[in-house]
Amino acid sequence: MPKQELVVLGQDGTEGCCPALLTAPLDEGQSETLAKVFKALGDPVRLRLLSMIASRAGGEVCVCDLTPAFDLSQPTISHHLKLLKQAGLIDSERRGTWVYYRLLPQMTDRLAQVLTRPAGQPLPGTAAAGAAL
Repeated sequence: MPKQELVVLGQDGTEGCCPALLTAPLDEGQSETLAKVFKALGDPVRLRLLSMIASRAGGEVCVCDLTPAFDLSQPTISHHLKLLKQAGLIDSERRGTWVYYRLLPQMTDRLAQVLTRPAGQPLPGTAAAGAAL
């Protein structure tokens, strides 16, 4: 199996590269980048890991505290963490024998920006439906 270079998403310095889905169509590159991030979030274990990391007091958590929360082997947890890191959602730092993980808020902020409807703008075709409520 050939080795491939893995690209870490969200660290290419392209701030504001993605318009909100409801304001402009995404181009091919934007949709490919976002699809990789959403794919990383599409697994229940990875979504739970991200939530555990993001909600941790102090902003970081040791892998030694993550692994016992799952009925999975340590290599499987490490694989899931690697995918979250490759997607640009988390970062890590080795301290001795343990690795500590932290959320990269710029990627979650970017996702929120892409998914947020501009304030005061109803979706096309929903103005009449909203008035009926």
